[in-house]
Amino acid sequence: MKLTGVELREIRLPLVAPFRTSFGTMTDRTALLLRAETADAEGWGECVAMADPRYSSEYAAACADVLRRFLVPALGGGRQLDAAGVAPALAPLRGHRMAKAALETAVLDAELRGHGEPLARALGAVHDRVPCGVSVGIMDSVPHLLDVVAGYLAEGYRRIKLKIEPGWDLAPVRAVRERFGDDLLLQVDANTAYTLADARHLARLDPYGLLLIEQPLEEEDLIGHAQLARTLTTPICLDESITSARSAAAAITLGACAVVNIKPGRVGGYLEARRIHDVCAAHGVPVWCGGMLETGLGRAANVALAALPGFTLPGDTSASDRYYRTDITEPFVLADGHLPVPDGPGIGVVPLPDALDEVTVGTEWIAL
Repeated sequence: MKLTGVELREIRLPLVAPFRTSFGTMTDRTALLLRAETADAEGWGECVAMADPRYSSEYAAACADVLRRFLVPALGGGRQLDAAGVAPALAPLRGHRMAKAALETAVLDAELRGHGEPLARALGAVHDRVPCGVSVGIMDSVPHLLDVVAGYLAEGYRRIKLKIEPGWDLAPVRAVRERFGDDLLLQVDANTAYTLADARHLARLDPYGLLLIEQPLEEEDLIGHAQLARTLTTPICLDESITSARSAAAAITLGACAVVNIKPGRVGGYLEARRIHDVCAAHGVPVWCGGMLETGLGRAANVALAALPGFTLPGDTSASDRYYRTDITEPFVLADGHLPVPDGPGIGVVPLPDALDEVTVGTEWIAL
């Protein structure tokens, strides 16, 4: 398969409500989409980098720059290419996993569409639908939080994740547990907001029977997470710390985590995400699929990944209306707490032209 060119498209979608984490508050989502053209088919990829470098060092404008100047040209020169060859071709260019993931996904989508094969089947999925959890941002009050959680449970979500930070942790967790009972699947996400000095404070979450506490410490601090794990009964899940199958193996070996959140965009793509899944499965470590406020393009691919056998916990694969009034694809709609796994070729969805044009900020064509 020969890549003939790549279109970069910046879009901006308003969120249905502000989404606050320990990194800050988002009111809209700036995203970079890629459309890869080959002689046989075209494919789509979504870059999950945010507008600014708060969640990670990558951000949307920088991803567009490195794609334009380095990554897309590295796949040119008339070379024959398949998706498995993208990562090796890009390996001499250091870092930029989110940009690389978007490019690899677009090539993978084009390749699978050309073969008429769904992404879920290519990855090794074993389910035709996946259970869905929802991520609840930091609120202005506990009563507001309880109302929001009640609404999501009424919609059918199977698991609630609360964003936490110092000053917003014990009280919201206690209130949610008391209001909705011990049977609620409940977990928290700190997004690196704490230090090891907070260990005794975080241990006060143990009585609430949480599924896990996600990424309490800085992403580089595997040793600190291993030390913290020895002081908590709540399982530690790593997110930002997991950037590859190798880093997942290291974290598991060190005892730094008992659960792993796999975000394909963060680790360089769906092929590396599958390798992380396999490493975790070999060690008996459960995984779940995290989200980065993806549009329907990224959501479709995430749902396909979440259908693999090792994904035993509900992920952040929420319905489209969790974040957007109007998605750029046919919306993903929750049914009995689940989303269907797309069964069409490639990622199984394509953008709706009018919806895509309405939110497009700019486009650029890179010919090869």
